[in-house]
Amino acid sequence: MNTLKAEKRDMKTKAKRLRREGFVTGNVFGREIKRSIPIQIEKGAAKRLLKTNSRGSQIMLDLDGQSMDVLIKEVDFAPMGSSIYEIDFQALVSDEKVNSVAEVVLLNHEKVVAGVVQLQLREIAFKALPSALVEKVSIDVGDMKIGDTVKVKDLDIAVDKDIDLITDVDADVVTVTEARNAPIDSNTDEDTVTAESTEV
Repeated sequence: MNTLKAEKRDMKTKAKRLRREGFVTGNVFGREIKRSIPIQIEKGAAKRLLKTNSRGSQIMLDLDGQSMDVLIKEVDFAPMGSSIYEIDFQALVSDEKVNSVAEVVLLNHEKVVAGVVQLQLREIAFKALPSALVEKVSIDVGDMKIGDTVKVKDLDIAVDKDIDLITDVDADVVTVTEARNAPIDSNTDEDTVTAESTEV
C-alpha cells in the first residue's frame, strides 16, 4: 500500500496561494472524524501518487506523523490542463462499508485486429468493507470479436459476496463494433480516407 505524506492546512492561507507555492489542497473526512480536516500535499508527491493510484484506491496517509488508512474519494483537476487542484480522502473504519469505484482496465487490446474496442464504463461503483475494496477490474479483450459485449454481470466483481454493486449489472462495460470509414472530406481524395480510431 502506498503512503502519502501530508500536513494540516492553515485555512488563513488561500488555496490559490498554496497552489502557486507548489501544494495541492485536500480534505480528510470519515465517521470517526468530527469535522473534515483540511490538508495540503506537495504537488510532486500528489503527482507521483496518481501515477499508480486513482479514485477508489486505498492508501496510507501520513498526516503530520499520524498514519491513517484512507480511500481516495475525489480528485479535482484544473479546468484546462492536468494540474491537480484538490484530493479528498475518506478515513476508513474496519466495520463500516464505504462507497467506492473500481477502475476498468483493458488487457491485450492490441490483439483485436477486427473491429473497434469501445470502453463504455471506466468505473464500476460498489459498496464494501475496507477489507473487500477492489481498486481495478481487468478485462482481457484479446479474444473479443465484432459483436461481442462484456456486461457488468460478466465480471468477477459482480459475483463477489463481499461487494454490493451500485452500477447496473446489465450495463455494457466494453463492446467490439464494426469499424466504419470516416466521411470523405470534399477537399480530400478518396485514397486518404482513414478508419475510425479505437476508443479506449
